[in-house]
Amino acid sequence: MSDKLTHIDETGHPTMVDVGDKPLTDRVAKAECWVHLSPAAFQAVTAGLVPKGDVLRIAEIAGIQGAKRTSDLIPLCHPLPIDAVDVTVSAQDGAIHVVAVVRAHWRTGVEMEALTAVNAAALTVYDMVKAIDKSIRIDGVRLLEKRGGRSGDWIAP
Repeated sequence: MSDKLTHIDETGHPTMVDVGDKPLTDRVAKAECWVHLSPAAFQAVTAGLVPKGDVLRIAEIAGIQGAKRTSDLIPLCHPLPIDAVDVTVSAQDGAIHVVAVVRAHWRTGVEMEALTAVNAAALTVYDMVKAIDKSIRIDGVRLLEKRGGRSGDWIAP
């Protein structure tokens, strides 16, 4: 691993990494997070009683949109042609679990897209449930695995 910061040039100015000479390869990234709700809010979500609609399905759509808009949100992130985004938002153990898998055949990885997807989905859960529960907590945001590219495959320990 290089000690050189890739997004800072030799004069200290931010720069977008030139990936033009990198080969096209299959890239996959998987990320997750958890949204912790009060028992009353969790019950409302799982019973379909949230006035704004189906929280889990709308959060999945938000996650897909988030992955697609990552380069608009993260300043030095490359826009890239995403081949697929799968976001699953489920009720588990009194919390909401969000998992996103993003795939692309491109010159740079899709880790940021997967991480953005889970955050967008989690924030959508928050937005839809905040009238019921002010103590919502989002945590455990992390990359679970990445495949492809020069650095190879990686799976979270």
